[in-house]
Amino acid sequence: MIENRELSVDDYLAMLRRRLKVILIPAVVASLAGFLISYAFAPRYTSQSLILVETQKVPEGYVQPVVTEDITQRIATMEQQVLSQKQLEPMVDRLGLAKGKSVAEAVDEIREEVRKNPLIEWVSPDAALKQHRPGQNDIPGFYVNYTASNPQEAQQICTELTSMLLAENLKTREQVAQSTTDFLARQVDLAKRDLDNQDAKMATFKKQYMGQLPGDEDNTMKLLAGLNSQLDAYTQALNRAEQDRAYAQSLLSQQLSAWSSSQTSMNPENLQKQLADLQTQLIGLQARYTDDHPDVVKTKNDIAEVKRKLAETNSVGAPDGGNTDKGSASEPAEIKQLRLQIHQYDQSIAQATREQKLLQDQIHTYQGKLSLSPGVEEQYKALMRDYETAQKFYNDLLAKKNESEMQTDMERRQQGEQMSLLNPANPPDAPSFPNRLLFAGGGLAAGLTFGLGLAVWLEVRDKAIRDERDVLAALEMPVLVSLPWIDEPTSKRENGRPPEAVEQEIAEVNG
Repeated sequence: MIENRELSVDDYLAMLRRRLKVILIPAVVASLAGFLISYAFAPRYTSQSLILVETQKVPEGYVQPVVTEDITQRIATMEQQVLSQKQLEPMVDRLGLAKGKSVAEAVDEIREEVRKNPLIEWVSPDAALKQHRPGQNDIPGFYVNYTASNPQEAQQICTELTSMLLAENLKTREQVAQSTTDFLARQVDLAKRDLDNQDAKMATFKKQYMGQLPGDEDNTMKLLAGLNSQLDAYTQALNRAEQDRAYAQSLLSQQLSAWSSSQTSMNPENLQKQLADLQTQLIGLQARYTDDHPDVVKTKNDIAEVKRKLAETNSVGAPDGGNTDKGSASEPAEIKQLRLQIHQYDQSIAQATREQKLLQDQIHTYQGKLSLSPGVEEQYKALMRDYETAQKFYNDLLAKKNESEMQTDMERRQQGEQMSLLNPANPPDAPSFPNRLLFAGGGLAAGLTFGLGLAVWLEVRDKAIRDERDVLAALEMPVLVSLPWIDEPTSKRENGRPPEAVEQEIAEVNG
């Protein structure tokens, strides 16, 4: 390659034509070598199954899904559970995969294979599917892949792992639903006990402060108004009874005075005076006369008569003008009627006085309740807030528990989100590794790279002069004349002249 010269596309094409063999031979040899090298690796077979993720059959507007975890995280968790020692050991025993080695080693080989070749391969939804299923899972399904040294083993293990994933999904969803229901049931019981306690506190408070609660003030004021009206009525009745008694007492005093004046001779005081006078007279007579004296006998008879009258008066109760409360059997009917009326008035006054005292006590009680109402109202509001909070919490938990029970029943009936086997594990027809065409393609790429590099290296080291631009670049002198290259066939055809004439012309020019 001549230095200090700008290369054109024609130059590069000329280089490619000159070095075509140098490029193609390494490419062909390398691709053939890559194809042959692929036979040096042990073949590996991959079996694949397709699981479809179906949304729940009951609309979410009626029953919300119980499992809200992202599907990718959930399947990743399921994968770890399926690949656990506890899950893989029964599978290894069932399929007889140990083959002269321990079960633990076979399990480790399966895990190592899954680590090198991922078990789960997601199926990406297309844009049309996302438009027709807004709000649904972005992943409509996933592949389960497993690679083994022979196709039968790959298919068996892939089938078992697929079945374990499906079973683990059902088990996990049902366990989550049931555990949620059990947890909510316990919380509902606790909330119910707390609500009952609040209810008992509220009932005790209402019983203790009855009539002082918010809303009872109007009723208390009405009761006070009624009690005051009754108190006024009893007060008026008491005043009337006292006035009537005073009037009847005055009438009784007048009647007794009139009756007493008519019964003066029978007055015990007069009789006592007469008795004293007679006894004094008797003593004087006995001092002068004997007991047989007529005056002495007559005085004794008079004393006996006065004593008899006095005894009769004391037995029947002589009228006493100073005492109008008690009467005697000899009193007139008018006086007895007045005494009966006064007695009735006394009973009415006593009854009215008791009722008045009772009403006054009740009025004082209700007035005390009204004075305590602000403090009671504050306590009542605090209790009501606690009660309403407990009630709302209980209702929310009860609604969630009922919804969780529906979700659990939906999962048991397999009406929720399901994973169904769309394509079972296929028996692989060709090995997934090594990919012989890929090896050949890799060899071809390596050969082309090597050939191109070799061609470039050869061109860089080539200093041959092939055209006038090479001459100009090499000599760095102006060109005086330029003659085109004329080969023999061309010279024979030029202008229809014979070749000898053309050669003669060329010799003259050179001459």
